[in-house]
This record gives sequence, C-alpha cells and structure tokens, in this order.
Amino acid sequence: MTNESPDDGLSAIINQIKDQRHPPVHLWNPDYCGELDIRIARDGTWFYMGSPIGRKPLVKLFSSVLRYDEDGKFYLVTPVEKIGIQVDDAPLVAVEMFKEGEGKDQVLSFRTHVDDFVIVDEDHPLRLTIDPENNEPSPYVTIRSNLEALIVRSVFYDLVELAEEEQVDGQQRFGVWSSGRFFDFGSVNDVFEKQ
Repeated sequence: MTNESPDDGLSAIINQIKDQRHPPVHLWNPDYCGELDIRIARDGTWFYMGSPIGRKPLVKLFSSVLRYDEDGKFYLVTPVEKIGIQVDDAPLVAVEMFKEGEGKDQVLSFRTHVDDFVIVDEDHPLRLTIDPENNEPSPYVTIRSNLEALIVRSVFYDLVELAEEEQVDGQQRFGVWSSGRFFDFGSVNDVFEKQ
C-alpha cells in the first residue's frame, strides 16, 4: 500500500530511521557457536524447532542482531557468540511503501514486518530478479548492512504503478526513481512479457 498522507510523509520516515537503534553487529567478531534450529520463511515468519515464533517483540529482537556474512550465511550475533540460522529467501519483508514527490524528484521508502524503515537511495537500492523457472519477479530493497527485504506482492504492484521507462545506455529500461537515482528493473519485456 502506498501511503501519501502528511502524517506519514518523508519527515515521519526520517524520524523513524533516526530513532532506530540496532546493535553494531557488523563490528562484532565473536566465535562461531554452531547452528540453532531457527528458520525464516519467505513470508517473514520466524520458526524455532519447526514452530512459528508468534511474539513480534521477540522476532524484532532477533532481527536486530541478524547479520549476513561474506560466506553467504545468516547469523544471530552478540558480542560473545555467533549462531547460524536458515533463511529461505530474504530475512525481512517490506510490507508498506511510502512515496513523496513525483518523477525524478520522488523519494520512496519502505516499512518492514519488524518495523524497520528505510529510504531508497544509493546505499539502500532496489533490485529485481526474475526466476528462470517460473518467470516470477522478486523485488528486494536493502535495509541495512546488506540485509534485504523481499517486497510483498501487493506493494510490488504499487511500485510497478510508479515505474517509468528511461533511456539507459541507449536502451529503453523500466524502473523507478528515488532519491535522485533511477533503479533499473530491466526491459518491459523482462518484467512483464515473460509472465
């Protein structure tokens, strides 16, 4: 859902981001302590030993110490331990989009299912992949420290409505503007005609 009311404008998002306090997990280098039977499903549901974790404050706490390392694995990290977990796709899910401005001057931002807010910019880019087997698009936004959120289907449709064609390196490309940057999703054929 795209939200454009004054109460939910860019200044409100900036205030949310300023108030976010995540532990500096990217600075911690604790010993690896093995795996924990925690799995994050593609829809953002956290499971412990096969059962969903139903308490949102606990999920938010765990997500605040989540890290994705260069070895391609996800870990829960504290100053004294690093524990591996399983993630089916992206560890976060973008469930709401906000838009301010128009065209090349617009700024997009997202809220995740654990109430992280991010403004789409050079450090927090959008990207789109197309599954080669079923041609299904999967859109992502970088939230923090190379952790991405999968954008839910309904919000992706809102994002596509904002998309426009631009000339990029001599080719017509399809994408969206945010924070003065064009985020290229590919050609219109790549995004739609394969489906």
